[in-house]
Amino acid sequence: MTITLPTPDQPLKIGTRGSPLALAQAHETRDRLAAAFGLAEEAFEIVVIRTTGDDRSMIAADRPLKEIGNKGLFTKEIEEQLLAGGIDIAVHSMKDMPVLQPEGLILDCYLPREDVRDAFISPGHDGLAALPVGTVVGTSSLRRRAQLLHRRPDLTVVEFRGNLQTRLQKLADGVAAATFLAMAGLNRMNMTAVPKTPIAPEDMLPAVAQGAIGIERRRDDARAQQMLARIHDGDTASRLAAERAFLAELDGSCETPIAGLAEFDGTGLRLRGEILSPDGAAAYAGEISGAIADGPVLGRQLARELLGKAGPGFFDWRG
Repeated sequence: MTITLPTPDQPLKIGTRGSPLALAQAHETRDRLAAAFGLAEEAFEIVVIRTTGDDRSMIAADRPLKEIGNKGLFTKEIEEQLLAGGIDIAVHSMKDMPVLQPEGLILDCYLPREDVRDAFISPGHDGLAALPVGTVVGTSSLRRRAQLLHRRPDLTVVEFRGNLQTRLQKLADGVAAATFLAMAGLNRMNMTAVPKTPIAPEDMLPAVAQGAIGIERRRDDARAQQMLARIHDGDTASRLAAERAFLAELDGSCETPIAGLAEFDGTGLRLRGEILSPDGAAAYAGEISGAIADGPVLGRQLARELLGKAGPGFFDWRG
């Protein structure tokens, strides 16, 4: 079917959050679409949308994410604009995405995945093991907090909210001696000067879908469907299908310390997962392998196995 491509007079509107990293991801999406269809940059318009998670008053107060909201914290307002027709597509960091989309929307396009690892960031220390007892470490991630306290309960963990640049400034100001960031964000921002030590997944399993960009559209938008199909990365989709099924079976949210990573293993798929209590006192990990096409089945099965290990009351702290 022939589609009407966007033009500078009638551009394709790309919705995104306004942080430098979110804009870099939107620009990557625009550039890939422009290259795929031989279009000029002017055929696309980047539309910045403020979300609940971008409220600076909440960031300044260093309020934990669970006190503000959970599912849709960084996506709700963007999806409302997409449903209303204010934008044509929406670019998201996949680790921020709820496992279900609102009625009328679909998420079926992923860009090639970046480095999935966490990065240990500290001006004065080479790694986690080098931190003295009682060192203050900042993070807003419940998953990282729980993993850190499970491995180093002698450390002091403080809330450390804000975008990538804000957290680096807080580190420079001495609010904490160390923090963690995603390698994917540092790479996409070309921040090669940041003193970082990548952490192997064996030492700190990353968040589900970390390093992946997803592009959401209206389900009935045939033009967006065909355009996005040209830049869709099937390998990333296969890995995320397993990871997000794992998350969905656990009813994962911003209130839940969950880690998961799917990787290709020969001709199949290997999925590793971990669930933790918020204080890091309890942690249960496991892995499963199988056919790539069975990714969602593997994800659900691994989730059930970990829940079986943890026991029926493991998530009672969620209320």
